[in-house]
Amino acid sequence: MQARRKGALTGTVTVPGDKSISHRALILGLLTVGETVVTGLLEGEDVLRTADAARALGANVEHLGPGHWRVHGMGVGTLLEPRGVLDFGNAGTGSRLMMGVVGGHPIRATFDGDASLRKRPMGRILNPLRQMGVEVLDAAPGDRLPLTIRGADACIPVTYETPVASAQIKSAVLFCGLNAPGETTVIENEASRDHTEKMLAYFGADIRSERHGTHGRRVTLRGQPELAPKPIVVPADPSSAAFPMVAALIVPGSEIVVRSVMMNPLRIGLITTLREMGADITELERRIEGGEEVADLRVRHSALQGVDVPAERAPSMIDEYPVLAVAAAFAMGETRMNGLQELRVKESDRLQAVADGLAANGVTHEIAGDDLIVSGNGKAVRGGGTVATHMDHRIAMSFLVMGLASDKPIAVDDMSFIATSFPDFVPLMARLGGELA
Repeated sequence: MQARRKGALTGTVTVPGDKSISHRALILGLLTVGETVVTGLLEGEDVLRTADAARALGANVEHLGPGHWRVHGMGVGTLLEPRGVLDFGNAGTGSRLMMGVVGGHPIRATFDGDASLRKRPMGRILNPLRQMGVEVLDAAPGDRLPLTIRGADACIPVTYETPVASAQIKSAVLFCGLNAPGETTVIENEASRDHTEKMLAYFGADIRSERHGTHGRRVTLRGQPELAPKPIVVPADPSSAAFPMVAALIVPGSEIVVRSVMMNPLRIGLITTLREMGADITELERRIEGGEEVADLRVRHSALQGVDVPAERAPSMIDEYPVLAVAAAFAMGETRMNGLQELRVKESDRLQAVADGLAANGVTHEIAGDDLIVSGNGKAVRGGGTVATHMDHRIAMSFLVMGLASDKPIAVDDMSFIATSFPDFVPLMARLGGELA
């Protein structure tokens, strides 16, 4: 597939439901006694693997219509041992969160995934779970998939300080702690996204979150609650909204509106950064949907300037750095993205994959330690390259966005993995006027 420059992008669109909340909606539906109805669920491959795992653990999961699902849960402490392997495909979030769920129950389960997921480290999840009484019975070298765990017979409440800012680590510990007597505490020196805490509170868990240090949080959960079912409305995913937004910023003459984008302060690092670069992004209406702040965003083509992106902003935009690098390529001057070590353990080594994609299309850049420096001249990039995606959906979409504004078309070697998070990406961009074929 390749993308080429055609003309201005215009129109109003809604991007898929938030991936993080979609995973958690299914998991909390599983852990709730009774029926949870979810609307706006992202029906990408990653989330559907979590739905399959919830079924395998005993939930009745029904698809009622586009984005509309019903989960009849088992309740904390009552999960069934799955009969087969829990295959998560490419779903890093689903697999890691569900390890915490299984870890809190005295059952055995085998986790596996595709070739990309098998490369991703799981030790950072398994280490705190081991402290809570979870046994790792078998694992590929380096605590990688496929792996088999046996949940704790009596889950041990712990106080755990995360080595990095990671909502996946925090959430796995909290989900395991749901079935532990007493209080489980997670300490973060840099706050990660807080959807798990908000959703647990929404379902009736006794959980509190307090400031820790300058940028961190201390989250404490009292175990063994009976969670009460609640309806969930999934807001639009800011990580998916990033692609049409950046496309509109770099394609001359463009003006688009993206509806109902989640504006959680721990998820809008990209919007903050783009505005610092001079992006014309206007909130048309801010409101509450499904317990989260959302807004319709109007985005217009803008003359961007290079900026310095602080490392402490990384947790709020960790998935958006590839498309930020695209925006930076069209900006005037140098954009330095600091502290990107977490990009090396995503679906691919995203830091190197982004650098290789920039090189293939004539963009001046440098990797300095864990920082990425992109130098633009305020004009269209050369383009003309083919980008190796390394089975990474965000690399594929980012460089297709670049192709919509580059002098020459840009191709990606594999677009199949886009379906993991944004199955409607190509037709949505086409509706705005983009040419991808």
